Amino acid sequence: MKESILALITGMVVGFVFALFRLPIPAPPVFSGIIGIVGIYLGYKLFSWIAPMFQSTGS
Repeated sequence: MKESILALITGMVVGFVFALFRLPIPAPPVFSGIIGIVGIYLGYKLFSWIAPMFQSTGS
């Protein structure tokens, strides 16, 4: 939980600094982009869960 809070605070600071200097936001500006990022994370986790099954049957 601590990592999540620190990540949120860091993201807010970075977003504030980018807005302060009128730079484009370094994140997807629409909901579909955010969902894409979540999908990448879930795909990574799914692979981490499935990969050991293939390794144990292949040997």
